[in-house]
Parts: sequence; C-alpha cells; structure tokens
Amino acid sequence: MDTLTWGVVVVAVLLGVAWYLSYSAARLDRLHTRAEGALSALDAQLVRRAEATLELANSGAVDPASALMLAGAASESLEAHNERALEHDFLDGQSFGAREVLESDLTEALQAALTADVVAGLRAEGTDALGASALQRVEAAGVRVQLARRFLNDAVTDVRRVRRKPVVRLFRLAGHADLPRTVEFDDELPPAVRD
Repeated sequence: MDTLTWGVVVVAVLLGVAWYLSYSAARLDRLHTRAEGALSALDAQLVRRAEATLELANSGAVDPASALMLAGAASESLEAHNERALEHDFLDGQSFGAREVLESDLTEALQAALTADVVAGLRAEGTDALGASALQRVEAAGVRVQLARRFLNDAVTDVRRVRRKPVVRLFRLAGHADLPRTVEFDDELPPAVRD
C-alpha cells in the first residue's frame, strides 16, 4: 500500500472514532436531560400528592386526629419542596436528600389514616361528596408518584450504565456532570385504597 492509501485509511479511522465519541457524548447528554426531566416530574407529582392530602385533611371527612396527622405530613412535604425551589439550582446533585424521609412519612400517614373502614365510608358518600373527591385525588396522585419515581429510577439506571463504559470514562464524555442517584422512599398506596 502506498502512502496515499495509508493516509486515507488513517483519516477514515479518525473520522469514525470522532463520530463515535460525538454520538456517545450526545447520547449521554440526552440521558442526563431525561433524568433531570424525570426528577422534575417526580417533584411535581409529589407536590400534587401533598396538596391532595391537605385537601382530604381539610375536607372534614376524616377524624380530627387523622386530619391533623395528614395535614402535618403534607405540610412538611410542601415546605421541603418550597425550600428546594428557593435554592439556586433545583437539580444540583440530582437528589432529594432529606425529602425521601418526608415523603415516606407522608405515605405512612396516609396508610395510618386511610383504613378500610375510613375508605369504605368515604366511598359510600358518593363521588360528589368532598371527602370522596379528595380520596380520589389522593389515589390518583399516589399512582402518578409511583410511576414518576419508577421513570426517574429507570433514567438514572440508564445514565449510570452508559457512564460505566470504558470509552465514556477514558474520554471524560460526562464532563463535570454529577452522577445522578435513584430516589428511594415508600410510595405504596394504603391497602384499602388499592382495593
């Protein structure tokens, strides 16, 4: 092979490598964007769940002790969201930190307050009643929280899988982006609501 052929082969290989690196970097960027979007979606669903819980607590459909417990847990969840929203970079570190504990506490409060008897009583009122309507909102918000958390954790898993590849690490294609973390908290609906 002459010099020209070797030159063409080397240029073709370099172009192939450059294309692959560019493609990998763009894919990683899309995955990071997807994880950030999923985190924002989860945050919005958590706010909706807390608001629906406050509506149920203020509806007068549950006993005063349960209403107070629900209102306290929902208020703490909303306060944590508001504190996080006031920070300079909402997604800095891409984690919820202490919010995971607060969201688990809200789930526990819902499970304690929404016993089978309470849920049956609310449903017996009919869909036009304030308590039954609030219960439906809590149930719908709870399902959306579960889905949003699963979508987020799937996106984070995809980012982590791609960032473990040797090419990504060798050429530092992730730049200075933080490695996202999964969000783990109890988001199970009360058994009486699921039935």
